[in-house]
Amino acid sequence: MSDGRTAEIMIAEARKAFWVMVGFLGLIWVVQVANWAADYSLSYSYGIRPWDLERLPGVVSAPLLHWSWAHIEGNSGPLFIFGFLAAYRGVRRFLGVTGLIAVASGLGSWFTADSSTVGAGASGLVFGYFGYVLVRGAFDRHLIDIVIGLVMGLCFAYQFAGLLPAEGIGWQAHVFGFAGGILGGYLFRDRRAKGTTGSAAAPDRAAPPDSRSALLKEIEDLGL
Repeated sequence: MSDGRTAEIMIAEARKAFWVMVGFLGLIWVVQVANWAADYSLSYSYGIRPWDLERLPGVVSAPLLHWSWAHIEGNSGPLFIFGFLAAYRGVRRFLGVTGLIAVASGLGSWFTADSSTVGAGASGLVFGYFGYVLVRGAFDRHLIDIVIGLVMGLCFAYQFAGLLPAEGIGWQAHVFGFAGGILGGYLFRDRRAKGTTGSAAAPDRAAPPDSRSALLKEIEDLGL
């Protein structure tokens, strides 16, 4: 595939990622309006109640629900940034990663949180995407993603405080979401390099590409 065609595909996927995240944010804000109008009864009814088998479907619905305007406002910015960066290389892979993070965060909270509490909010996804963005470059061996992961880790280092136990905060969802994102980085890693066999693979091992050239190639592929 030519470099121009690769760049076109990457730009198209980035556009899809942008609109997917715009649509997702629009959805949770519409749900928030309905939830607010119902005095947040939706969060109580469809959030995660630990160890209650009838509330297991809350694993799916809880990320769409919040407890206040401040709650959804605090999640929206990081959700869009990390979600877009998690999705820009491929929306299909992103959907798989999202499913894994939601299940890991939801079930982790369901098994470990206080049974008298009800958990809701997109923060499990936020921490999952954060973890995924941090490690994806290392698993995929894409230099631009390694740089993005380092920059995000430095710019959003305060997010790590959300992984610590704190009263009144669903930190269990954060921890298991973050772990799910890291696992997603491994399970959904780019395996294209394994397709080369025989003598064609030998030159790559004998003469690895210059790291600066590889980084420039990554930037060019993104159309930057």
